Amino acid sequence: MTFTHSFRVRYAEVDPQKVVFNSRYLEYADILVTEFFRALKADGLPGELEFHVRHAEIDYRTPLRFDDLVEGRLTVARMGTSSMVMRIALQRDGESQPAAIVTLTQVHVDLAMERSAPLPDAARKAFARHLEAVDA
Repeated sequence: MTFTHSFRVRYAEVDPQKVVFNSRYLEYADILVTEFFRALKADGLPGELEFHVRHAEIDYRTPLRFDDLVEGRLTVARMGTSSMVMRIALQRDGESQPAAIVTLTQVHVDLAMERSAPLPDAARKAFARHLEAVDA
């Protein structure tokens, strides 16, 4: 199951050519992750979870531009003992291919111990509903 969230590119996010500045793609990914966790918490995901980004990768394919309506699609590509990999496709409304794909490796952490911690069973179960069926 893919989680989706739409947003519009704002003027402050573009360069003088009205193309989205490259660092904004990570901000867009963060919007998707925030909304994903918000939706899961509404479904009963425990609120005490804490994740840190371990690795981020962006595959830029076509530029997003000022005022584009963008649909973000988030799937969980993989789960480990204490980490998960999220794949976020940013797709311009009406197009069949993503403009960019952001891949984030997130590690569940115990803030008090300052180290990684195993994913709780409730979180693993919630994330498993969003696992990709086929690695694309």
